Amino acid sequence: MQRPGMVALLSFLDAQPAERFVVIFDDLKRFARDTRFHLDLREAFRLRRAKIECLNFKFDDTPEGEFIETIMAAQGALERKQNGRQVAQKMRARMENGYWIHYPPIGYRYETIKGRGKVLVPHKPFADMVREAFEGYSSGRFQTQAEIKRFFESLPDFPRNNRGVITQQRVTDMLTHPIYTGYICSERYNIDWLKGQHEALISLETFEKVQQRRQGTARAPLRKCKSDDFALRGMVVCGDCGVPLRSSWTKGRSKRYPYYLCQTKSCESYGKSIARDTVESDVGELVKSLQPTKGLTKIATMMFRDAWDMQKDQAAEKAASARLKIKEIEKQTATLLARIMESSNTAVIETYEAKIGELNKNKALLAEILENQAAPVGSFAEKLEPALIFLSNPWKIWVSGSVAARRLVLKLAFTDRIKYYRNEGARTAKLAFPFKALGAVCAPEVCYGAGGRTRTDTSFDTAF
Repeated sequence: MQRPGMVALLSFLDAQPAERFVVIFDDLKRFARDTRFHLDLREAFRLRRAKIECLNFKFDDTPEGEFIETIMAAQGALERKQNGRQVAQKMRARMENGYWIHYPPIGYRYETIKGRGKVLVPHKPFADMVREAFEGYSSGRFQTQAEIKRFFESLPDFPRNNRGVITQQRVTDMLTHPIYTGYICSERYNIDWLKGQHEALISLETFEKVQQRRQGTARAPLRKCKSDDFALRGMVVCGDCGVPLRSSWTKGRSKRYPYYLCQTKSCESYGKSIARDTVESDVGELVKSLQPTKGLTKIATMMFRDAWDMQKDQAAEKAASARLKIKEIEKQTATLLARIMESSNTAVIETYEAKIGELNKNKALLAEILENQAAPVGSFAEKLEPALIFLSNPWKIWVSGSVAARRLVLKLAFTDRIKYYRNEGARTAKLAFPFKALGAVCAPEVCYGAGGRTRTDTSFDTAF
């Protein structure tokens, strides 16, 4: 009765009460979708004095005709409900076989594959955008979901709603959708962490990190005004008070000048500016001093080889432990299923079902570990090359000019912020483990050269 076409038809008849119309249906099943609505619709046309005709059924106002009409309408309703049940059963069966049946989420599209039907496949470039959002949030690159939203807004091709905006709810729905891990979950069909037939965009481990971050302490969003003008923002602290140096542009007579300065009122260096180029040049000298000799690079290669072999042994142990845990989870699941069959308490059954869902999730995590251990990890040389490029010449990356590259170098090379004294320059922070390990092989002036430090910190020397 509420179908748009039927509503429009009845409105048309109401608008012309003096006219007499004949309404023609091509099939009785198209007249109404339910027996009660069939009778209500017949009454609605009778009140409007409209005659009904059907191509495959003759309407008769006699008692016998009304009886046959009611039976035919009931038969049509039965067929409709049976078809609906068959469709629901097929949809459930397809979901249980690992195929997603609903509208494809952002990052996927349907592709018809012979013998398999419609299957989700990654939809580029959206798949890369979604993957970057997940990995950025799990690694801390994006501190809040609001930053992810702004990241999507900066991508002109990312899908918007009909108003042309990206809502925060869409971001939340994406971050909590297990489909991106290659698994299928559905409350409607009681499916928990079933391995899907589609390609995963992210690992289950990454998805879990994202959920943990979402449930953790809220963080302040990244400032929109944060620019790339100051590579050392947040990376260098005042040597006198230990508070990170602020950065700003100062207007001169003809142009603006960049400065770093301390804004701690109780500090001796409060309000005293230091030219940006001076600070970044001094810090650059520290990075330059970290360049090892060629002989030390060979030692590093041997160290990486030992670490590589050790990791392979650990991977085998980890895989064996995962197999044992999977067997234990399967036993626990079987026990809970048996208890569900014996229980008649709804609350107890729901508790058991929730526990089974959690066990299935843990089993999927362990299965992913096994799959990753079994997958080829590449050659030793292929994996070693990026690390050696950084260790052998971090200065080369520093002078590339990219602010992001410079910040990355500082994060990888030092475990703490760099102290900077206004009158003396930069003091070396504690070295990261790779440089500390390499420095332990020989003296700093032999391995890395004697230049590059304007002031020596005891932590630099004791690191070796």
